[in-house]
Amino acid sequence: MIRFFQLLAIVVLLGVPLVQQWTPLQILKLKTFDVFVTEQQPSGYFSILNINEEDVEAEGGYPFPRKRLAEIQNELISKGALGVGWVISFPQKDRFGGDLDFAESLASAPSVLATFENDNGTYPMTTGTVILGQDHGGFKAKGVVQNISLLREAAYQGIAVAPTEVDQLVRRMPLLLRTPDGWVSAYGTEVLKVLAGADTYLIKTSEAGIQEIRVKGLPPVKTDTLGRKWISWVNTPQFSLTDIKNTELIKNRFIFVGVTAKGVMPQVATPSGLLEPHKIQTALSESILIEDSPFIPDYALLAEIGIYLATTVLIWFFLNFFGVTWGLVFFLLTSALIAYLGYSLIQANLLIDVTWSLISGFVTGSIAFYLNFREQYKLRQQIKKQFEHYLDPRQVKKLQDNPELLKLGGEKRYATYLFTDVRGFTSMSESLPPEEVTYIMNRALTEQQEAVQKHEGMVDKYIGDAMMAIFNAPLDQPDHETRAIRCALDIVKNMEELNKELSYMKLPSIAIGIGINSGEAVIGNMGSDSRFDYTAIGDAVNTAARLESATKEVGVDLLIGKNTAQFTKFKLELVTTINVKGKAEALSVYTTR
Repeated sequence: MIRFFQLLAIVVLLGVPLVQQWTPLQILKLKTFDVFVTEQQPSGYFSILNINEEDVEAEGGYPFPRKRLAEIQNELISKGALGVGWVISFPQKDRFGGDLDFAESLASAPSVLATFENDNGTYPMTTGTVILGQDHGGFKAKGVVQNISLLREAAYQGIAVAPTEVDQLVRRMPLLLRTPDGWVSAYGTEVLKVLAGADTYLIKTSEAGIQEIRVKGLPPVKTDTLGRKWISWVNTPQFSLTDIKNTELIKNRFIFVGVTAKGVMPQVATPSGLLEPHKIQTALSESILIEDSPFIPDYALLAEIGIYLATTVLIWFFLNFFGVTWGLVFFLLTSALIAYLGYSLIQANLLIDVTWSLISGFVTGSIAFYLNFREQYKLRQQIKKQFEHYLDPRQVKKLQDNPELLKLGGEKRYATYLFTDVRGFTSMSESLPPEEVTYIMNRALTEQQEAVQKHEGMVDKYIGDAMMAIFNAPLDQPDHETRAIRCALDIVKNMEELNKELSYMKLPSIAIGIGINSGEAVIGNMGSDSRFDYTAIGDAVNTAARLESATKEVGVDLLIGKNTAQFTKFKLELVTTINVKGKAEALSVYTTR
C-alpha cells in the first residue's frame, strides 16, 4: 500500500507540468521536434528572388522605383514564371509615379501582394470559406497595413504573418486568419489558391477546433486546432537580380520576391536560422504541398499523458517487483521502447512528444532505485544486527547480499538442533569467586561458539551455562546433520584443551553434555513487537534439549537422535533407548567419538 501511495505522489507531481504544459516543457518538446522531424525536399513549384545588397547598390538605393519593379515582374513572366509574389508592403504611392506601370504588370499575370500585421483594427477583404462543422477556432488577425488601392485592385493579397512559439521561434503558421468579418488568407496560402485557380477555402472543424483546411484542387492540409501548419524548412532554390537570366530557376515556377539587403526587412528566428518574411512565406507554401507532412493532432496531449502514465507505472512496477538487476534491465528496455515509439511517431509525421515521459521515467526509476536501496540497506543493517553475534561473518555477508534467503517472518523448516550444558555449574558458582566463574563460563561459551561458527551453524541463544545452536537455518545446508556432529566433536575437543588451561591456572575443570536432534520446527522471529529473537520452536527442538539432559544419566558427553543419525556418514554407536518427557515411545540414541 505504501508503494501505491508513493507511485501516486510521483504520478501527480510529475504529471502537473505535462498537463499544465509548463513553458520549459513546451520548449523541450519543440526542440525535440526540431531535431527529429524529417527534412523534406522542395516541391519544385517555387523559387526565391532575393534583392540583396549588390542589387540595391546597382539600382542606386532602396526602395526601387515601381516602374523598375514592373520591369522585374514582366521579365520574370516573360521567362516562364507561373506568377510573382511580392512579400513587400506598398502603403504609400510611388514618388516617381510608377504605380500604374506596376499595377499593369501585376494584373498581367497571377500576382500576390503581402500585407503586414499592424494592431490598428484594419483588416483586408475576407475570402470565401465553406465550414464543415461549427465555425469556431482559428488564429486571430491583429489588423494590417493596407497597400494602396491601385495595387490592391491589380493583385491578390495575403497576410504575411509569422507567429512565434514560446521560445520565440517560428514553427507553425496559420493558413487562414480570423477577423471580425470572417476569414482572410495567410500569404503562402493565398499563393496556392491563386495557382490552383480556386476562390474558396474548405474548413473542417471538430469540437476542439480546426482539423484541416483545403484549397480546391489541392489535398487537404491537416492543422492544429487554430488552423496552424507545421512548417518544413525546405531548401527552395534562390537567386538574385544578377542571376535573373537563369531561366531554370524561373520557368514553370512561382517566384517569391523579397529583400535580403541589410536593414530593410526584419528577420525572424526559425529552427533554420534567421529568415526574411518572403522566405518564411515560401516555406509555408512549400509545406502545404508536402503530402503527409508533420502536424500536431488534437489528441496529442492526451496521447502524451497516456504514454507518460504507462511509462511511469511500468518502470515503477518493474523496479519494485523484479529486483534491482532485472528491474534495471526492464527499465532500460522500457526507456528504449518509449524512445523508439517517440521517434517512430515523429517519423510518421505525428508530432507527439515522449521526452517528458522519458524524463519522468528516469526520475521515477531513480526514486524507485533510492527507495529500494534504502530498504535494502535497512534490511542489511537489520540482518547484521540480528546475526553478527551468532553467525560466521561470511554467512552474515551472504545473508546481506541475498536477503531473499532469509524469511524473517517465520517458516516451517527441517533443521538440526544442538544443545550444550556445563555440568556442575551450580556447585561451581557457589564455591568460586564471581570473577572466576565468569571467566570460566565466558571461555567455555567462546570455545563453543567458535566451533559452531566454524561449521557455519548459528548460535541461537545462551541460557546461563547452556547454548543452543541451529544448523540449516537461516541458510540452507544440505549436510546439516554432519555439520552438527562435527561441531559437537570439536566442542568436546575444545573443552579438553580448555581444561588443560584451567588446570594450569589452578581452576576447576569443566564437563559438558551435548544433545543433537533433527526435525521440523517453526523458525523465525519470535517475541513481542518491541523485542524478539530469531529462534526455533518445535518438538524436534525440545527433544534435542532433553537428549542433552540425558547425557548425565547415560554417562556420555554426546547423544544423537535417530533423525540425525540416519542422515549422516558418521559411524555412530547405538547407546541405548531412553524415555523422554512428552514421548510415548522410547527413543534410540547414538554417540560417536
